[in-house]
Amino acid sequence: MTFVLASTISRLVQRGNLTMTFSDGRSMTAGDGTGKTVHIRLNSKRAERGLVLDPAFYLGHYYGTGDIDLVEGDMYDLLETVFTGNPDFKYYDSRWNRLLDRGRYLLRWLRERNGVRRSRNNVQHHYDLTGALYDLFLDEDKQYSCAYFENPEQSLDDAQLAKKRHIAAKLAMGRPGLSVLDIGSGWGGMALYLARYLGAQVTGVTLSDEQYAVSRQRAKDAGLDQEVNFLLEDYRNAPGSYDRIVSVGMFEHVGRPNYLTFFRKAASLLKRNGVMLLHTIGRTDAPTTNNPFIEKYIFPGGYIPALSEVMRAIEKSGLAVVDIEVLRLHYAETLRHWRERFMARREEAKALYDERFCRIWEFYLAASESAFRWQNLVVFQLQLAHDQQAVPLTRDYLERGEGCLKAREGDGKVRPGAQKFPQEASI
Repeated sequence: MTFVLASTISRLVQRGNLTMTFSDGRSMTAGDGTGKTVHIRLNSKRAERGLVLDPAFYLGHYYGTGDIDLVEGDMYDLLETVFTGNPDFKYYDSRWNRLLDRGRYLLRWLRERNGVRRSRNNVQHHYDLTGALYDLFLDEDKQYSCAYFENPEQSLDDAQLAKKRHIAAKLAMGRPGLSVLDIGSGWGGMALYLARYLGAQVTGVTLSDEQYAVSRQRAKDAGLDQEVNFLLEDYRNAPGSYDRIVSVGMFEHVGRPNYLTFFRKAASLLKRNGVMLLHTIGRTDAPTTNNPFIEKYIFPGGYIPALSEVMRAIEKSGLAVVDIEVLRLHYAETLRHWRERFMARREEAKALYDERFCRIWEFYLAASESAFRWQNLVVFQLQLAHDQQAVPLTRDYLERGEGCLKAREGDGKVRPGAQKFPQEASI
């Protein structure tokens, strides 16, 4: 196994500066000596076998168990070296790895068949970790999804505010009092924003006990508990009829077998002249299988879709796509902020859990950033409607709407002279 692994690393890293020490004490170097120095040590034969047989899973797994250590550099430095060391060589494109991915792809329906009970268990696995953990690295509003960076120097808090503003503008809410359903409402930030600055009546649904409790308390503390109502409920059981529907960072948990169910339910809840905005991670290549490490340790039952998979379900649901925006690298920058914040407060995270947990989360954050920066992941924002005239014919209204919202944010409330939002202009 040592010979096979050394041969693979030599081909994979032709630029960079990587040293690998094997479990028998022997070392090798790869790369041209440029860039950051990275030294990885394999402490067991099983770690060597794992990196040969299934590196997508075992690199993170054995880093978590301590079978792999980083002597110099950190996990992000290692992944940068791996992903940029030789763009023409793909370690995961070997015959064995293609066979492995094919097997996982064939079993995808079993892993992603998320019924109501299983969906709740999956959500609780990740989102019902102590809120103190998320306080270590998220922004003040606890937005756990891709931010929107209007410029490279923007802070995380400002970029997350810009994300909410950008989404709110796309909802084309021309007057206060519109009813909104927030599917996957998280810690309540999006719902509270729409109520505070657009006068919306918002219903948020979540499956996380932790998020449900926090969001209800936030609404009460903000004096918006009459405008915002949070439910501990599955989207399939969401009640009512709505002028607008928004879903941010939830669709990744739906699972392919439920895509048509999701969009048909949304279509039944959305009024005929309504608008829906779906914000989801997506991939720019063909449908595939989920990352096995993320599946086991981070988001069980989740899947990141290709656009073709999403469109196929929308086409059968009765909804129409009226606009699509692809956010490139915005999530890479979001994850960079999260990773750096987490690492700066790593000892606090260790006090909450343990060293193994911290290692797994180090890998999760570094690998996720790498996937958005050097691989095939992006964010899709899909604007959906029953009626193609539900939104203006050009995107000019977005800039006007965001400008209006910035003014309202400055005031901290909906200004009396700004009740009519620009999007309501006739088309």
